[in-house]
Amino acid sequence: MNEQNYANHGRYVTGFHFILSSILVVGVILSVINLCLRWSANAELLTPFLIILLFTAGFFIFWFMRLFAIKAQDRAIRAEEHLRYFILTGKPIDSRVTMRQIIALRFAPDDEFLPLVDRAVNEKLSAKEIKQAIKQWRADHHRA
Repeated sequence: MNEQNYANHGRYVTGFHFILSSILVVGVILSVINLCLRWSANAELLTPFLIILLFTAGFFIFWFMRLFAIKAQDRAIRAEEHLRYFILTGKPIDSRVTMRQIIALRFAPDDEFLPLVDRAVNEKLSAKEIKQAIKQWRADHHRA
């Protein structure tokens, strides 16, 4: 597996992010066009409505299954990083550290982690700024 860093840490699954999303978008567009054509021809409209409903439901399933997986993983990351902070300091992490900051901090190795937590709180660093400040990237190849 390639070495992970700020430039390449984003993950896209071709079949999910590009092919399935394109199929759903094209399906919704074509089903709306089909409905309009059937409407203008005074034809039966139940089937086109059902097709639109199915593609719309598919789009929502696509959207929410990704959202739910990421939320569950974010909770696990938060627990892991809280534990890591506690192990390194013997104290709970500062409550001002945001979820986005915690998710970005997971890429920092232990020797960079504590100073970055302090900077994140004091300088209100964004997730992007935290990731860019990391010198020795700690890879996460298991992100959904």
